[in-house]
Amino acid sequence: MDVYEKSCLLHEKYKGKLEVVSKVSITSKEELSLVYTPGVAEPCRRIHKNPEDVYRYTSKCNTIAVVTDGTAVLGLGDIGPMAALPVMEGKCALFKLFADVDAIPICLDTKDTAEIVRTVKLLAPSLGGINLEDIAAPRCFEIESELKKQLDIPVFHDDQHGTAIVVLAALTNALKIVNKEISRVKIVINGAGAAGTAIGTLLMDAGARNVIMCDKFGAICREDESLSHSHRELSMKTNPNLERGSLEDVLKGADVFIGVSAPDCVTGEMVKSMAPDGIVFAMANPVPEIFPDKAKEAGARVVGTGRSDYPNQINNVLAFPGIFRGALNVRAREITTEMKLAAAYAIANTVPLEKLSEECIVPFAFDKNVAANVARAVEETYNKNTLKGTE
Repeated sequence: MDVYEKSCLLHEKYKGKLEVVSKVSITSKEELSLVYTPGVAEPCRRIHKNPEDVYRYTSKCNTIAVVTDGTAVLGLGDIGPMAALPVMEGKCALFKLFADVDAIPICLDTKDTAEIVRTVKLLAPSLGGINLEDIAAPRCFEIESELKKQLDIPVFHDDQHGTAIVVLAALTNALKIVNKEISRVKIVINGAGAAGTAIGTLLMDAGARNVIMCDKFGAICREDESLSHSHRELSMKTNPNLERGSLEDVLKGADVFIGVSAPDCVTGEMVKSMAPDGIVFAMANPVPEIFPDKAKEAGARVVGTGRSDYPNQINNVLAFPGIFRGALNVRAREITTEMKLAAAYAIANTVPLEKLSEECIVPFAFDKNVAANVARAVEETYNKNTLKGTE
């Protein structure tokens, strides 16, 4: 029996992966009067008088929503909100397991950007944060941007930023192994959607100077007059040497390849054309741009993938639980670039130097230190920036 059939049996047996459990005992008339009427009226009055008390008296302080429209689910694409629900439940289960964050799956039956923004805004009083999930580009950019403007709680699109954070963590450690600096390497990213755009942006925030973005037509260059609006903006920050041509063309001499694109689009010959001690992160799932063993055979020094059956799995679970744990702990209103960078370095530093190797550039997903380290880094960054803002 394969993993897909086993998963179906598990989901059928438990009728999903989530349940609601009361934190408090309700076994007597006295307890009922405290949990519900008449006692509950007093925290209601106090919150009405001082809205900030909602964090003191309710579960808002530890509750987020995982929100999707079902348009970009895993590698399945636009399968709709109901079919997306098992993934959202799984995400919520991981939030609880790794960071003790209570998460609620919200699958919206609309693709209208304004309607999604309005719906999430209406739900926000119950929530301490919003994790956007599996929403297709470019709508995901617009939804995140609008929600960040309109809400006073953190909004985080994990497909973008969670992926970018873990890629930066993995690249930070990979560069240590090959003894190269991020400011001096040529980085080619294949896939200019939500994840690729966020990866390129965060790597540049971390000091990368030569990032070339590619889509299915090849390198994105600002001199190309046919670029879309989103790619036009991207082109102004990337490809400083105005390289043109296919992925095969621009990969020549590259130090780093990062793939968030399509299966089997990179050959061994293309890897051979890269600079010595090349780094290859082929993250298309389940079939990567090039399988790790082939990339290694072609000369890549460090290889990462999105799969769990190879070393160096670049997995968002290393980032999102700790990000929200830290943000909720300090009641941050947003998750800033500085927080993302701090989270990435916290993940990288969780791998002890004595264990750092070509086969170990990121921590194991079940390493209990990861979420705690990320949360601490987010909190410290928030507190430092808050203190700086009051000086």
